[in-house]
This record gives sequence, C-alpha cells and structure tokens, in this order.
Amino acid sequence: MWLCATVAMQAQQADTTRADSARVVDAREVRVSSGRALITLVDRLADVTADAIFAAKKTEVIRLESIVANTATNNPRQVFAAVPGLNIWESDAAGLQLGIGGRGLSPNRTSNFTTRQNGYDISADPLGYPESYYTPPMEALDRITLVRGAGSLRYGTQFGGMIDFVMRAPPRAPLGGRARVSAGSFGFAGVFAEVGGTADNLAWKGFYQYRRGDGWRPNSSFDVHTAHALARVDLGERVRVSADYTYMTYLAQQPGGLTDRQFELDASQSNRARNWFNVDWNLASLTINAIVDSCTSLRSMFFGNISARRSLGNLERITMIDLGGERTLIEGTFGNIGNETTLLHDCLPLSIPTTLLVGMRLFHGVTDQRQGNAGAGNDASFSFLRPDALEGSSYRFPNDNAAVFAEAVIHVSPRLRLVPGVRVEHIVTRADGSYRQTLRDLAGNVLFDTAIAEQRQRSRTLLLAGLGATLSLGESEIYANISQNYRSITFSDLRIDNPNVVIDPDITDERGFTADIGLRGMITPWLTADVSVFYLRYEDRIGQVLRADVAPTFLPYRYRTNIADAYTAGIEAVGDINLNELLGLSAEWPALRMLTNISMLQGRYMNTDDPTIRDRDVELVPPYTVRCGMLGSWHGLQASLMVAAVGKHYTDATNAETTATAVSGAIPAYSVVDASLRYVHNAWTIELSANNVLDARYFTRRAESYPGPGIIPADVRTLTAGVEWRY
Repeated sequence: MWLCATVAMQAQQADTTRADSARVVDAREVRVSSGRALITLVDRLADVTADAIFAAKKTEVIRLESIVANTATNNPRQVFAAVPGLNIWESDAAGLQLGIGGRGLSPNRTSNFTTRQNGYDISADPLGYPESYYTPPMEALDRITLVRGAGSLRYGTQFGGMIDFVMRAPPRAPLGGRARVSAGSFGFAGVFAEVGGTADNLAWKGFYQYRRGDGWRPNSSFDVHTAHALARVDLGERVRVSADYTYMTYLAQQPGGLTDRQFELDASQSNRARNWFNVDWNLASLTINAIVDSCTSLRSMFFGNISARRSLGNLERITMIDLGGERTLIEGTFGNIGNETTLLHDCLPLSIPTTLLVGMRLFHGVTDQRQGNAGAGNDASFSFLRPDALEGSSYRFPNDNAAVFAEAVIHVSPRLRLVPGVRVEHIVTRADGSYRQTLRDLAGNVLFDTAIAEQRQRSRTLLLAGLGATLSLGESEIYANISQNYRSITFSDLRIDNPNVVIDPDITDERGFTADIGLRGMITPWLTADVSVFYLRYEDRIGQVLRADVAPTFLPYRYRTNIADAYTAGIEAVGDINLNELLGLSAEWPALRMLTNISMLQGRYMNTDDPTIRDRDVELVPPYTVRCGMLGSWHGLQASLMVAAVGKHYTDATNAETTATAVSGAIPAYSVVDASLRYVHNAWTIELSANNVLDARYFTRRAESYPGPGIIPADVRTLTAGVEWRY
C-alpha cells in the first residue's frame, strides 16, 4: 500500500481516480452558476485515466455545458471553436455527417480520426472504411475529447488521432432528465427527451431525438431519428459492468453541387432533384471495469456495429443535365465486432514512480458494397433494377485487425516526465467480388458486356513507436512528443465506379510521423492557453491530381493515387482570456471571457518528378484559420459572439483554381459570424442562435460524388430557438 501511495503522490494524478468503482471521475467538472459562469474554454485531458495515458500528448476537451452554441443543429463551427487547426466541412443544415480534419487531412466524414463514442468505434470500419456516417447528437453529450497524431499508439494508426463523443452519465438521483423542443429557419424542428436515474447499484439512462428540416436550397429536406439506452451495475466495490445501445436512421435529399459560375449567379439553386441518402446505424457495447488491487485496474470493452448506408442519384458531372434516366445506387452494409482490453498499473521500478498501460485490440469486420442502376423516378426507392446483374460492382471486404500496445509515464523527477510508447498492428484486408465492364459503340450499342471476377488480399504487420516528455512549470507545462503514423488504403480505394474520379490500381498505404512541442496551462491569472508547433510528415501521401479524358471530351477528372512525399507544419494557438481578471473588474460586473484561436499552416509536396505537383501546396491546408469571440454571463443570461475566418486553399494537389466540372478548384477565403444567447431560470432554459449572422455566401467543400458533385454551398443565415426543461 505504501508503494502505491508513493506513486500516487509523486504522479500528482489529482484529476483522475480509479477508486470510484473503476470509474474515471474528472475533478474539473464544469458547472454553470446563476451568477458568474464557471466556464473553461481551453481544457485538456487528465494525464492518466482508467484506460489511457494522455501525458505529453496534444489533447483538447470540449465541455458542452461550458459553451453557448447551437447544439440543436450540431453546428460544428461553434462546438469546435476552441480547437485550433481544424478544417470544417459544412455539407448539411443539421450536422448529420460531421466533417472535420486537421493539419492537411481531409475532413470527409471525419475519416482521418479514429472516431469513437464512449470509448468505442462508431465508424463503418476503422481501417478499411473509416468514414463516420453517424454523428452523436450534441444535445446528448457531456464532452468531446480529441487526441492529435500521437493517439496512434493507443487508439489506432490514424494520422489525425482520436475523437471521442462522451455521453452524459445517468443522473445520481432516483429519477431525472430533460426535455427540449427547438425550431428554426427553413422548416427546422427538433425534439429531444432524456430520462434516467440511479438506485442502489443500478444506474440507467435513455434518450430520443428527432430532427427534420427543408434546407435553404430546394431538394434539401432531411428527417433523422436517434435513440440511445444505457444500463450500469456495480457488482460489489471493485467491478462495474455497463452496456449501451444506439440506433440512428435518417433520410436526406441532396440538392447536388454547383459549378463556380452557378454559385456566383445563385448559390441557392439546385440542379438535382432525384438524389437521396439513407443511413441506418446500430451500435452496441459492453464494458467491464475492475479494480484488481490498489495499484492495478482493468478495463475490457466489447463493441459491435451492424449498419448500412445507401446513396441514390445522378453521379454524372454537374455540367450535364439530369435527363431523368436510371440512377446510380451505391449500397454498403457493415458488420463489425471487436474488443479492447487495457491494464493500468502503478509501480516503482528502480525507485522511479511509473504508471504503465498495456493493452490489446481484436477486430473483425465485413463490408458488403454493391453498385448498380436503380429506378428513374424522383422518389427514395433504394432498390436495384437488376440485382443479379449489377451494372457497377459487387464486393465483399473482410477485414481483420489485431494489435498490442504499451505506454508508460515515467517520473524522472518531480518536474520531468517521459512517456514512451509502442504499438504492434497486424492488418489483413481482403476483397472478393466482381465488377462489370461494358463497351459501347458511338451509337450506344453494346459491343462487350461481362462481369470480371477479382480477388485481392493485403496482409501487413506494423511497428509504431513514440516518445513524449513534459516539464512542469507550476500552473503550466512544456510538452513534446513524436509518434509514427500509418493509414491503410480503404475499400473505396480498391473498387468504386465514379465518372468524376479514377483510382490508381497500384495505390498503397501511407506512412509517416507527427511531432508536437508546446506550452500549455495557466500562463497568468487571466490567461489559459495552449500554444504549439507541429510537423506532420507523409510518405507516399494519397491525394488527387487532375487528369483529362481522351478525345473528344477532354473533360477533367480526379485521379487518386500515391502522389508524393509531403509535409504539413504550423503553429496552433488557443487562448482563454478572463477579462474580469485582466481588467480588475468587481464581482458585480458580468463574467467576460475572450476566446482567441489561431492556426497558421503550410503544406508542401516534395520528392516527386511530376512537374504538376512539385512544390505545390498540399490540398485542404488553409494558410490561416482564426476563430475568436466574446463570451459573457450575468446572472442567468449567457451570450457568445464568434467570428471564424479561413484562408484560401485548394482541393487537389495541382492547386487548380477552377475546373469545368467544379470537382476540383480553390476554396476562396471566407468569414462567418455566429451569435447565441442562453437564459437559465430554475429548471427552465431558453436558447436563441443566429448562425451566419451577416448572411455570407461561401463554400467549404467541392465534392467528387455525394452530396455533389461540385461546389456544396454553406448555409445562409439561419435562426434557431429552443426551450429546455430539466427535472
């Protein structure tokens, strides 16, 4: 016992305890009082939790109670305002699919992060199809945690790191909950209800959310249902078992993309009335937390995913008129099961206080993907016309993954800690199916039509290593880390038919590393900040370059391949300025805070003989991103005014300014203003939000397929109001 007490004292793990039935309790819980708001805008993860080590890593925590934002529509600009360096795609009016990326990584469905909910995977397939079609409702969340590139050692190989959406825990009372109703511009309406309780050793919780809207462009309607249930039981004082289930389904009509000229003339127009997208998502988990002894804790999490996505519509270039013929249907079904088990142990090797984390991961997934023609109508009928003779392809992608990992926090001195880590990953990706090859003459007559069978298998074993360090400076610290990364080619890289993009058949995986060094913590009594410099290196980076069809069309298309080596480097800085402390204002003044979030990035291609991309900017790297604003609180009233400005950047490696199809081209610089109000009185809360207050016309994305192809205009000014009752 004395050994563990010594380790605990010297490790200074005041933020986390494993003595509460193996449950992590963060002592920095945020509460909003009726007077001044105790808001924390710049926060990070505790150095050690029950199943992970975060010391020396670039981490961020977004506590939903501490921000004044439009959570009814999952507005990502407001929710992620305090996270530096993020590139955010805005593709729909309700946050149905979250699109965030950072440091030159594509925001497409957050696919460059390992995406989790309550600690377990929620993407279609974390390695083979890492796209996240399900985004947890912000109304249901307690916090969102992010770990940048060094997260590859604990959570997977991704360059982006990890993002985890953590639901609110069940209330401690026998019965409690909340109910919310929201309404807004363009027919938006939402209902959210949550109920739960704790009695003796049993806790439970459930919620249901419904949202619908018409969208600001024609053909933009959506309808989404989400439900979640959780039960937790304590088996004595040392073991806790919890299980949860999540179901989400939505149907969205997609208005299609625009060319640059169409966007300039009228950004609200829609040239596609027959495009639809449907998602059905089922997630489940079972988690066992156990305290082995006073120095050791164990967590084992089982998780599964049985889900589907279906896209239906006209995938032809946006320059071609939709004549009402047969549409393209792409259907993907996913069946995954996995387990992650971690053991955390405090020890004193050579009289040096050390916390050791070891773990393993097992995963098996099967993705079935089919592409063919569907009906010529306008409705959302997701049925193949000829299911036994698909015009596109039919593939099964089994994927197996096994990994072991270990990390440690070594207290070299009271101020200096080293954090070494290692991960061994074994990946087996298989493809078994067929694609159809059809040749027609100039009159449209079929000359050749056959299904070509294909089988592929790729097996690889990886060793990833990393090292971090922190130097305590009292209320702040200097941190540094370097970690290897790896990104597997996806199932879409193996086979997809799209007239706007062509895949290199010899495309291979990406490798590289990420390095960070920074200063974070309370710099002065009025300033809490995190300022860091990073360098991200890719080898054989996968990207897209422009190619052109042969005569007579010469139409451009994107060619996806291993382009070259590349790097992205930059400065990321976020600061929370307490204006009351800075100006010496008395307690009678409203609580005022200023958020300043700035990133300056540069990305370049190198080591290539291709003159079209040599020394070009890496795509999706804005040279600057600024998000800043004011937050205030006075009695029960809270308000925020946020401004976001993003610099001009490109969508392909050749840095094309414009193209005829609008699939590639520049993203012009833009700025957006958002404002929100919240009034809390006893059990009631009233919220008002105005997004894009100045009604700017801008876009963040050029899509190669759904919801495009072409430019996807961002939303115009929207107003949302909501009322909440807590009980």
